[in-house]
Amino acid sequence: MSPKPRKTPMRMCVGCREMKPKKELLRVVRSPEGEVSIDTTGKKSGRGAYCCFQAECLRRALKQGQLDRQLEVKLSAEVNAELTETMSRLLLEQEKTV
Repeated sequence: MSPKPRKTPMRMCVGCREMKPKKELLRVVRSPEGEVSIDTTGKKSGRGAYCCFQAECLRRALKQGQLDRQLEVKLSAEVNAELTETMSRLLLEQEKTV
């Protein structure tokens, strides 16, 4: 008897609202202490929201307040700027590997 194929976990991007495999998305997490950060491992504890590796998706999620709503916290301007800067750096790294 052959083993059952594993299901690929799917998550929804807060920017474009598309369902995609979890590994193709970037996780933003709010820790139990209320600190918001990017979770590169996907294993940090706390409430998470997922976003595509596209600057447009992150911009839309921040502009429409989708990230605030998903994380159940009001993001400050500094956190928004940090997320945007980190996302652009990750996008550059991803383009270099492709």
